[in-house]
Amino acid sequence: MDILAEVSGSLSTVGYGLAAIGPGIGVGIVIGKTIEGTARQPELAGQLRGNMFLGIALIEALALIGIATPFFLP
Repeated sequence: MDILAEVSGSLSTVGYGLAAIGPGIGVGIVIGKTIEGTARQPELAGQLRGNMFLGIALIEALALIGIATPFFLP
């Protein structure tokens, strides 16, 4: 029987890959809704943009926690 692929390395790499999916989806939703809100009410574009950057920063914090966690846990 032939071995097609061999998995080697740390399982935390797979964990971070899975943890990055959530923030990626979240950023896409936030940007999409900001564009939608700007199209509906262009006069609020500045306020929506500020809220969008704040939301993206909070979402990306989750990704950073996801990449840092394997270093702290054994």
